[in-house]
Amino acid sequence: MASRARAVAANVSGGMFVDATCIDCGTCYTHAPATFRPVGDTSAVHAQPATAAENAAAHRALIACPTGSIGSDDAAAARAAANAFPLPVDVDGVVLPDVRWCGWTSPDSFGAWSWLIERPGGNILVDSPRAAPTLAAGLAARGGVSRIVLSHRDDVADHAYWHERFAAPRLAHAAEGLVFAEEQVAGDQPITLDRDLVLIPVPGHTAGSLCLLYRDEILFTGDHLWWSPPRGRLQASRDYCWHDWDAQLASLRRLLDLPVRWVLPGHGAPWRAPRVGDFRDELTRALDELSG
Repeated sequence: MASRARAVAANVSGGMFVDATCIDCGTCYTHAPATFRPVGDTSAVHAQPATAAENAAAHRALIACPTGSIGSDDAAAARAAANAFPLPVDVDGVVLPDVRWCGWTSPDSFGAWSWLIERPGGNILVDSPRAAPTLAAGLAARGGVSRIVLSHRDDVADHAYWHERFAAPRLAHAAEGLVFAEEQVAGDQPITLDRDLVLIPVPGHTAGSLCLLYRDEILFTGDHLWWSPPRGRLQASRDYCWHDWDAQLASLRRLLDLPVRWVLPGHGAPWRAPRVGDFRDELTRALDELSG
């Protein structure tokens, strides 16, 4: 629970605050930029919520915060936010009908985001949120989880809790060394899991990083690729590449011909392509800068 006695100095006064336990994972200011922003190596409240929508988003960020570093005087809003997850995915006012953000991020994954795909063939949990009974009830109400796809070893968090709660097998690339995963894939070629699901090995960030392509247009990217609002482009990180940067660039190039309309990452901001072909253009632009 956040402590007002430890609130960071950069907070504006009011009912919400961030305290010194913040690890600056980016969850709060990515989800609720009207209220939170990065300040140095922490996050802070730069404006108290001014509307009902801002208040709801700020309290969802409170629940999603992996370290419990956000405090609020509005207990009722926090309770409502806890029950809101898994939350519909809304990018630029466009809502995905069958994908939800799980919130409830884990410090073990440095606040990485996880996603629920709702589909007739069985719901898929992409990466692992924090073990939270409230979220478990929300997932159960939406049909539970039939399989857990782990994009790479960094974002497995409380996988055991979710595996046991829903009896859902865990899938990972063998190169990650996640021996607990019941399903292991290998190699560097795309693997069709079902007619609407394709695994794409993308070695680079880690040796066995995976992307998951859903319905040919929604790409779950783990820590491989994300949208950077400060740069205004798609982004990957050389500084946080744990395996091979050249391999990661090669893996990014292999995505160029995909008809992607949505990028849903583990870290960084989600992105939606306004038009078919925009993903190729944006990824080409990113590669030009990342390869320099």
